[in-house]
Amino acid sequence: MSRATHARRIVAAALYGGGGLGALSAAMYGILYGESRLARRRIAPPRRPAPTVDGIWHGLDPDATTARPPLRMAMIGDSSAAGVGVVANAHTPGALLAIGLSDRAERPVELLSTAFIGARSSDLPAQVEKALAAVSPQRLDIAVIMIGANDVTHRVRPADSIRDLTAAVRTLRAAGSQVVVGTCPDLGTIRPIAQPLRYIARRWSRALAAAQTIAVVEAGGRTVSLGDLLGPSFATERHWFSEDGFHPSEHGYAAAAEVMLPSVLASLELPTDTLPATRFTSRKARPIATAAARAASNPGTEVAPAEVDGRQFGDKGRWARLLRRQA
Repeated sequence: MSRATHARRIVAAALYGGGGLGALSAAMYGILYGESRLARRRIAPPRRPAPTVDGIWHGLDPDATTARPPLRMAMIGDSSAAGVGVVANAHTPGALLAIGLSDRAERPVELLSTAFIGARSSDLPAQVEKALAAVSPQRLDIAVIMIGANDVTHRVRPADSIRDLTAAVRTLRAAGSQVVVGTCPDLGTIRPIAQPLRYIARRWSRALAAAQTIAVVEAGGRTVSLGDLLGPSFATERHWFSEDGFHPSEHGYAAAAEVMLPSVLASLELPTDTLPATRFTSRKARPIATAAARAASNPGTEVAPAEVDGRQFGDKGRWARLLRRQA
């Protein structure tokens, strides 16, 4: 079964019922869960909570942004969205994105975070409700979601994960917010999980990432594949880890924010550049399942809605476009 077909079946199960897993898949999840529990024993818990990031952020030239009303931005999701692992709040992904957005929009950014350690997709609806209530009666301009790793390691059925993520994105879009989702990272890069179980982690995290992409784009958002963006560096350079040995350091979060910022800018119709097309990323529209499968294994790739001859849907579902953007 191709990755695109597998991802589409997960999304279908989320919409119409069913688990989306066969007996072998369920067994794989059981093995992964057991191994992940062992891995957690080897990983020190965070020594401190995520830094507080709520408040007003400015770009590199604060004087250029103070005269205009702020954009309102929310960070939603798990510990990666919260920035667990760094000490300074300016090194969290939320702050890095807010600073970059403020710099390009020439407006301050009012940032709030509802993300927390251990969050799964089932926690997203409550986080979204909290974020929307915090800015009411004003509109939330942009929501950035980072979620998925805990769903995989806790054996959450992919269909359930996708159902909760879809509901969160639709709620945000109905409220007038743009949505950018950093998809599930490649858990095959986590060194405490030994082979061959690391292969299982990679397979299922990438499958979830592809399914997330289909669901998010069909719900009106856009995704950025985080994939194994940090994997090679984590394997060779200790400074990409935080002191807990598991979460990214300021260097790791900076790498993630660098690939997500252009999509945040584009979602708010701020100018970005697209890199030259490759065999993985081009401006050609593709069926969403095909685009999602390619993006899952190519970190830094954005997937966004597209049209062909004025139509959003073709014989194989919604059209989508893969892009590599730079700010």
